[in-house]
This record gives sequence, structure tokens and C-alpha cells, in this order.
Amino acid sequence: MFQDRQDAATQLIARLSAYRGLNPLVLGIPRGGVPMARTIAQALSGEVDVLMARKLAHPLLPEYAIGSVNESGWTYYTPFADTVMRDADEMDVEKLRQLDLMRRRRAQYTPTRGPVDLHGRIVIVVDDGLATGATMMAALHDVRRHQPQKLICAVPVASPEAAIRIQPLVDELICLEQPPHLQAIGHHYRHFPTVSDAEVIRCLQSDCPSTPEPPHECQATDLS
Repeated sequence: MFQDRQDAATQLIARLSAYRGLNPLVLGIPRGGVPMARTIAQALSGEVDVLMARKLAHPLLPEYAIGSVNESGWTYYTPFADTVMRDADEMDVEKLRQLDLMRRRRAQYTPTRGPVDLHGRIVIVVDDGLATGATMMAALHDVRRHQPQKLICAVPVASPEAAIRIQPLVDELICLEQPPHLQAIGHHYRHFPTVSDAEVIRCLQSDCPSTPEPPHECQATDLS
């Protein structure tokens, strides 16, 4: 059980200490992974950026992931996606919806630049937890195509099934807890508030403090 995302990030830092001073690039999956990535990057004297990936949701059950897509358009579908979607058009509509959301978030989060170059970098991808691992799979695929020197996935908690799916995709997987019957990531945090777009933007700014200020003090439009 973690107190909050900052507590989880602090515990991950202890496991990532070997990368301190090597200028790692720490990528947070929005929105919950970004404040954690910022804290980790500061502790390791590294650089922070956002990594766009989204789950593909069932049309009638928004919390039910049938796959994922990353910013480049690469798509992963779960083995059971065909059994819950009526036709390919439904999948295409959901994919296009998520690609549009990622484009809008990229424009909002880093309006003056594109993604940081990943080639030859030590890259640490961070999220606040993995339930199915689908979103992380799409995110890691996007990083790997840029040929990083080393690719690390660092998460506080993951289901054993998600950890098994992610392990072959990375050079190192750091996961602090793997509860056998994980149902919701938030159940493993005492305090698990929604992270706003304002907080993500602030955490990508160079002068962001290691502990983000309350999100209501910044103005930004949430993209849900």
C-alpha cells in the first residue's frame, strides 16, 4: 500500500539509483504517471517528458480495455477484442478517437516542441500501476522503435499477468508490488486523486517543484 503517487515515486527512486547522474530520460504516461516521472527525474538528475499511449475502450463499458494505441498509431488488441466488438468499424472509431485525444493533449502539454529524442538514451517509462498492461505495451513499443540505449519500465504495482506481458518488452522491469488479485490500481494507494491536465503541464515545465502544487492553482482545460 502506497500513501500516494509521490510516496510510490520515492520508493521507485531507491530501485533506480544506479541511473543517477547518467542523464536518464524519464517518461510519464499521462496523466497519473507524469507527476511520478517528474519526481524521479529530479532525483536522478535526469530529464522528464510525457509519453502518449491510450487504452482502447469497449463501446459500452468504458473501463474495459480491448487494446491500446500509441502516438504513432501502432495498435495492440487483446486476444478477446473480436469477441466483444461487433465489427472492425467500431474498433477503428475508438482508435481514431484516442489518436485525436493524444494529438490534442500533445498540443496542450508541449505546445512549443515535439517529443524529446529517445535515440541512444537511457529511458525509464513510468506509470502509477498496470492492471492489464495494455497501455504500457503500446507505450513501450513506441519507445523501442526509437532505439534507446536501455529501456526500463518502472511501476509501483502491477498484476502478475501484466508483469509477464511487459517483461519481454524491456531491458529491465522494476515493479514494487504484484498482488495476485489486482482489481483496481487505486486500491493500492491511500490517496489516489485524479491528476489534472494543469498538473501535467506544470510537471513538464523546467521550474516545476519536485512535489506538485495543488492543481486548482493553475488554469488549464482538462481533456477527458
